[in-house]
Amino acid sequence: MQVLSIQNSATTQECPPLGRLIVLTGPSGVGKGTLMRSLLQRHPELYYSVSVTTRSPRPGEIDGKNYYFISRNKFEQLVAEGEFLEWAEFAGNYYGTPREAVLNQIRAGKTVVLEIELEGARQIRASFPSAISIFILPPSFEELEQRIRGRGQDSEEAIARRLQCAHEELKAAPEFDIQIVNDDLEIAVNAIATALFG
Repeated sequence: MQVLSIQNSATTQECPPLGRLIVLTGPSGVGKGTLMRSLLQRHPELYYSVSVTTRSPRPGEIDGKNYYFISRNKFEQLVAEGEFLEWAEFAGNYYGTPREAVLNQIRAGKTVVLEIELEGARQIRASFPSAISIFILPPSFEELEQRIRGRGQDSEEAIARRLQCAHEELKAAPEFDIQIVNDDLEIAVNAIATALFG
């Protein structure tokens, strides 16, 4: 519904051409964040939508750059106020995409990239069928487990929960327009750039 109202407003001469919405998803530990950073370094014209989360910052993460870190109560208040384009609970924490920031960039003709969890990606596909959806796959499940354990930031219980989620999420890959295996960073970033720019 939201995208139709935007498209209708773009039919007059004065409106700039509409931007595009790109959704990047995949299981925890697959390297979405690393791919995203590399892509943005090469293509600074892309608008990266910073997500909101209730999880604690990891070492080196900056509020407002990596995520907006807020309390569960505040997050639930924003959900009730309809402030999210999509939101989901993953591994015991909430994640969401601020609505107005994204819609404003699309109206301004920008290409907006969302790096989000599977449940949120499905919500976006339902409300923005014209979005390009990309699913990032690991070279193997064993490699994914090594990456998650290599972070050294999660308890054994949290690792087990992430691996169980990842096992289920990988089954969803065929739902997405493009699947890219993140085996070699350079190749994977090039594949994303080709999907976006041809």
